[in-house]
Amino acid sequence: MSLSPGTRSGPYDVVAPLGVGGMGEVYRARDTRLARDVAIKVLPEAFAADPNAWRASNARRSSSHP
Repeated sequence: MSLSPGTRSGPYDVVAPLGVGGMGEVYRARDTRLARDVAIKVLPEAFAADPNAWRASNARRSSSHP
């Protein structure tokens, strides 16, 4: 799910994309309640559909990290 600059999600206004990777997309956004910049991470659809996918992904990543 890609977000475009100007998209509003709850109290957050998306400003710009910051990065994309296997774990999702990260965006710079403005928190309109606190009047400060924040980062929003949007996870892939697979993680939303299967909560165990997140745990399995974390387990694989931590087992290969020294």
